[in-house]
Amino acid sequence: MSGGTVAAVDLGATSGRVIVGRVGPDTLETETVARFPNDPVFAGDGLHWDIVGLYGAALGGLRTAFRAAPEIASIGIDSWAVDYGLLREGRLLGVPFHYRDGRTARGVAAVHERMPHAELFARNGLQFLPFTTLYQFAAEPADVLGFADTALLIPDLIGSWLTGVARAEVTNASTTGLLRWLDQSWDDALIERLGPLGPPRGILPPLIAPGERLGALLPDVAASLGGTADVVAVGSHDTASAVVAVPMQADAAAYISCGTWGLVGVEVERPVLTPDALAANFTNEGGVDGRVRLLHNVMGLWILSETVRGWEREGHAHDLPTLLDAAAEVPASAVPVFDVDDPRFLPPGDMPARIDAWCAEHGVAAPRSRAEYVRSIVESLAQAFADAAMTAGRLGGVDVRTIHIVGGGALNTLLCQRTADRAGVPVLAGPVEATALGNVLVQARAAGFVTGSLEALRDLVARTHEPRVYSPRA
Repeated sequence: MSGGTVAAVDLGATSGRVIVGRVGPDTLETETVARFPNDPVFAGDGLHWDIVGLYGAALGGLRTAFRAAPEIASIGIDSWAVDYGLLREGRLLGVPFHYRDGRTARGVAAVHERMPHAELFARNGLQFLPFTTLYQFAAEPADVLGFADTALLIPDLIGSWLTGVARAEVTNASTTGLLRWLDQSWDDALIERLGPLGPPRGILPPLIAPGERLGALLPDVAASLGGTADVVAVGSHDTASAVVAVPMQADAAAYISCGTWGLVGVEVERPVLTPDALAANFTNEGGVDGRVRLLHNVMGLWILSETVRGWEREGHAHDLPTLLDAAAEVPASAVPVFDVDDPRFLPPGDMPARIDAWCAEHGVAAPRSRAEYVRSIVESLAQAFADAAMTAGRLGGVDVRTIHIVGGGALNTLLCQRTADRAGVPVLAGPVEATALGNVLVQARAAGFVTGSLEALRDLVARTHEPRVYSPRA
């Protein structure tokens, strides 16, 4: 077969897209046919995702996709990790919570009373993040969990609405804290030990791997979209899809999937569950083809975007490229490097005030102008990225000679250059659309439009999407 066409639904933490991908042995092209915002909603009980609105926007994008390419063979869905919907007899029980909602704190405390993080790490390989799914389950009222008969992570929920089939895609399931690395199955012993703090075992659906067929579009859905296609499981955790499309030599490179979060790591064959990995707060998450993503979650561009949004709320509209140009004129030595992973930067709010507080607590001068705040954020992210990349290499036994930055952060020239400078190795930036490309490539391989290993897929990316190279400066 010479090639074919697929569609990707890519849901990010701030926006979503529908992409048409055309793939063949020497072809890898994508066209974004729909883009829509993903704005959280404050309700009486906390911060939620507008999941029905997102689903409606995705359907609208797929209608446009079928009009543009009636030959679409399959659809793949990816999104952020950890968040879920609870259902009973197919009906959604309430609106899914946002991982930045503060309710998760009580779940952390309750779980760690029964099982400390070190013991959890030995089972699930995950770094400590207060919003991991198992902590969210522990924060749910017991009667709500007891009433549900199914729990689906966000892309699995969208897939079930499209096909009527409920499955848990394994790369995303690996972020829940409830998957056992030993045999890649739900950890029944852990769930039993968590007792009322954990989900009833019956609500966790069967697992499905990237490249497996989920099902055909339901007849009513197909009629609404104006086309028929299969839904195929991809690396439904968006970082898993992004790593597929990093054009790297995995034994000599680190990757940074940079957007709202900065996922910084290396690819390895087996999970790294050492005391050093635990101490460094690294995570082992599932990758496509059974690979392991050994990585650290860095707060990412969230701090910068939330800072700009705060200024806009105060009536000071700013164009980000102009702000970054001004920041580039500020000497790096004139601004503080702060800990971007400090928990104070996780919730929405006044980021400059939090940076000021961090600086005051650590006895360093805070930024004064908006350009200085932006430069301080960029320098702090670059240092965190450089440190995490080199730590990932040390923990995973990878000789990091290059760092690949993919996603929206690949467009931030100041961040890319400063990461190269601080890491002392070249940074290769791009492709920006790595998540969509990875989603598309897994579908295309499942359909037979391309063949081969992850390395073959990455070779196709390298041949069709040339990265921008940033060499380290003294």
